[in-house]
Amino acid sequence: MKVMTAMSGGVDSSVTAYLLQNAGAEVCGATLYLTGERQSDAAQAAAFLNIPFYEFDRREAFEQNVIAAFAESYESGETPNPCIVCNKLIKFGLLLDEALAMGQDYLATGHYARLRRDRATGRILLMRAKDPRKDQTYMLYRLSQHQLSHAMFPLGDFTKPQIREIAASIGIQTAHKPDSQDICFVPDGDYAAFLERRRGTAYPEGDFVNEEGAVLGRHRGMIRYTIGQRKGLGIALGEPAFVLQKDAAHNRVVLGKEEKLFTRRIAARDANWIACDKPTDGMRVTAKTRYSQKEAEAVIYVTEQGFTAEFSEPQRAATPGQAMVLYDGDVVIGGGTIIGSDE
Repeated sequence: MKVMTAMSGGVDSSVTAYLLQNAGAEVCGATLYLTGERQSDAAQAAAFLNIPFYEFDRREAFEQNVIAAFAESYESGETPNPCIVCNKLIKFGLLLDEALAMGQDYLATGHYARLRRDRATGRILLMRAKDPRKDQTYMLYRLSQHQLSHAMFPLGDFTKPQIREIAASIGIQTAHKPDSQDICFVPDGDYAAFLERRRGTAYPEGDFVNEEGAVLGRHRGMIRYTIGQRKGLGIALGEPAFVLQKDAAHNRVVLGKEEKLFTRRIAARDANWIACDKPTDGMRVTAKTRYSQKEAEAVIYVTEQGFTAEFSEPQRAATPGQAMVLYDGDVVIGGGTIIGSDE
């Protein structure tokens, strides 16, 4: 079995390659050159494991498919999740293409997720990881059956402490390095500053308004705000105010009371179904509308744009641009990109 491992030099991808190597697979390592600096840590990790290593320069494709889409989404009033796009189009798009062209059978990554074939349907099922604190199926919901059929997630049956123990036992230097919480092309987490540098100028100021349209004050550029935000608004109204909506067409940010953030019905577009061709209307699921959020019970209805989820309990701050991912137990049914409240 020939397996290419996507390597970053971090503990997860290094142990992924080691586990496959230890299981008898013919393993090589690879990384994609996507931003301004080459990934020397990945090459060092591959050398430590004594496996072949390849690097592919895909900066132009990453700029067009991920960074430009990220900027466009923010400018349209959304709050995007570029890692989901990268997994679909770059890691399991371009890198998987390279792996298959080289005669590899699989592309393995350090994601915490599991795969299983459904004997009844023949479909590859994407399933939650053993460690619920590290589960990354939310970030993988857009993968196709073709991509999943050539994917391997060796870490899915381990907890993070177990992976760190394995890394330490074989001498991997990054065994206890903290996990990165930032987007790779915004390492300091300041999305607004990144977008303004890329644009070459600051985004225009605009009005804070209430739900009736009355002007409350001035904002510092719409990209600096997200649905549900309270802190950092820079405006005093005498009572707590939260971002309810971003009106990109008029460069306005709508503020109001927190209770207005809750909704039972959330709509999504661009659905991708993994466990089935298309679910039946009225299917009961659990759904997550943010990566770090615990899922909640809902009933789904397929629409022309994608689907609508009707939740048993009101959900807070459904944010356009974020993903809504649906589960049946540990199995990912599918998901889509949130449009907003459907009420």
